[in-house]
Amino acid sequence: MTRAFALALALSGAASASTDGGTHALLGQLTLLLLVAAFAAYLSFRAGLVPIIGFLLAGVLVGPSVLGVIDDPALISTASEIGVMLLLFAIGIEFSLERLARIGRAIFLGGGAQVALTVAATTLLLTLLGVSVPNALFTGCLLALSSTAIVMKLLADRGRTGSEAGQLSLAVLIFQDLAVVVMVLLVPMMAGQGGGPLGVLLALAKAGGIVAAVLLLARRVLPKLLEVVARTCSPEIFLLTIVAVCFGTAYLTSLAGVSLALGAFLAGLIVSESRFGRQALGEILPLQILFSAAFFLSVGLQLDVRFLLTNLPLVLLAVVLIAVLKTAVTAASLRLLGTSTLTATATALLLAQIGEFSFVLESTGRALGLTPAGLGERGTQTFIAATVLLMAFTPLLARLGERLPARTPRPAPAPAAPDTGHGPLGHLRDHVILAGFGAHARRVARALHRQHQPFGVLTLSPGGAADVAEHDVPVVIGDYARAALLSEAGVAHARALVVADDAPDMAARVISVARTLNPDLTIVAHVDRLDDADELRHAGATHVLTGHDEVALGVLHHLTPGEPGRAHLHRALHGPLPVALDADQLGMCEHTAQTTCVTPEADVCPECVALGDRWVHLRVCMTCGHVGCCDSSKNKHATAHHHASGHPIIRSLERGETWAYCYPHDLTK
Repeated sequence: MTRAFALALALSGAASASTDGGTHALLGQLTLLLLVAAFAAYLSFRAGLVPIIGFLLAGVLVGPSVLGVIDDPALISTASEIGVMLLLFAIGIEFSLERLARIGRAIFLGGGAQVALTVAATTLLLTLLGVSVPNALFTGCLLALSSTAIVMKLLADRGRTGSEAGQLSLAVLIFQDLAVVVMVLLVPMMAGQGGGPLGVLLALAKAGGIVAAVLLLARRVLPKLLEVVARTCSPEIFLLTIVAVCFGTAYLTSLAGVSLALGAFLAGLIVSESRFGRQALGEILPLQILFSAAFFLSVGLQLDVRFLLTNLPLVLLAVVLIAVLKTAVTAASLRLLGTSTLTATATALLLAQIGEFSFVLESTGRALGLTPAGLGERGTQTFIAATVLLMAFTPLLARLGERLPARTPRPAPAPAAPDTGHGPLGHLRDHVILAGFGAHARRVARALHRQHQPFGVLTLSPGGAADVAEHDVPVVIGDYARAALLSEAGVAHARALVVADDAPDMAARVISVARTLNPDLTIVAHVDRLDDADELRHAGATHVLTGHDEVALGVLHHLTPGEPGRAHLHRALHGPLPVALDADQLGMCEHTAQTTCVTPEADVCPECVALGDRWVHLRVCMTCGHVGCCDSSKNKHATAHHHASGHPIIRSLERGETWAYCYPHDLTK
């Protein structure tokens, strides 16, 4: 039975347990899990610790060797596997096949060397100490793996996934996940069972074929499926589809013996190739956080505190030896890529722990008579204790690695490019965010565009996103009530948020989340009914507006400095206002008979804009509406237009000026 099928049975078994009170027991265990996770996260926050450490310690505390509060390890194990899958799925979305191809050399050269050298070094050292070759080789396989969940979680929390150390770590971890396939097949051979080298090659060929088929099928089918689902604009349907894609791809790849985590990572990569990757990430993130907490708790549950205290010197010796060995071997492997010693060492410290899949591999080997270092039950307990401690020490080792470059004098670097952040809106600063892209938001967008104010759009509608993208405006498809999406849109350093959603309850959720992320943010919202205005103000809206054009005008009024006049706001919203000569000017000369009420063609000098030049004042031709710059400007485009067209009269377009000028008579009135 595959592990994916076992997960399904474990989850579905809850329903069938209701006849004997199993449902109540399951609910009690889940409640305890959530309470312990929340309490551990809170204590970690108050103590300034990484939440991972809090989860590990909480797992130890409520485990069978201390309080024994959680006595259903199978439930926690199932939840933890889902957590690892969702974590790797989210990491895959943040990458892409193109980015993965760029680190292909690091995957196969760096990762391959790390696994091979760790296994070889461990096997050599243990055989010299008298351990049998099968047990020594088995132990080397256990130590070669690192924790994908912990490493990628640390990198994501610190925003270092895209750093050089983050890329190298991911490369090594991907190869380790691939190597697990081989290790699972080799364990029976180490124990004197299995089908020999030919069976291993056939299994690998099968795994590679299934992975390739899944990738090919998903790349052809998935974008069309997500397009159809996204057009419903239903977060519920989209979430269900994304979870089904994640679990389904992981299950299919597990049929070939590939780990569920690697299958989920591949699913994330496929989703990242579509334009709905950011929306998928925002939907999956809350689930990923919940189940990842279960994973770290499950690791702590496995630690036998009594054994740790009784055999503390042995466990600490194992921790030191494993950390030193893995750091040295990993750093040497990464140096083969031409990586600097400091970066290689920092990455090696990040990967110095033992991975979650080593627990599964150790259980498989133990059933066949293999144990860590050939020490039997004592070796198993030492391995588990050392693994849990190394996982708990990983944030400290990572921090040590980050500080290594600071201890060594280096030449002054070239000025770094400004941080562009993540996602299409990540480069914006002091910008306006439009949440929703209905009729109100479109009017506001036109006005902001005319005023040359930076802005971006968040929308659930693929059609609306396509309209925005056509005008080179940054846009993200996704549920803008999600904190992750608003953070990605730069709400922390935005000038204002315009909530243009027609549903008051949705608008209230967006406002509430945004106000939490940025307490000082200007938030402008609109309602169709005045009865809903108080709800939005209570949620945190700075200004609540009504009407149609009134909404857009109100937004501009609150966002434009200097309290501009209503005519100026109307011009920003709809373009320049029509202008005409007044009654006195109509009699100034015979040329006024050629004039009419004209709408200026622009509120800038188009010819100066095309040249990249500035102007001093603007004039409009009262015959055709042409807008040009005055004679005090460098290019004198208004006068040039008169000489080219013969149109006699211009009028000032400056605020507060209404005079007109006749070129043939040199007359101003």
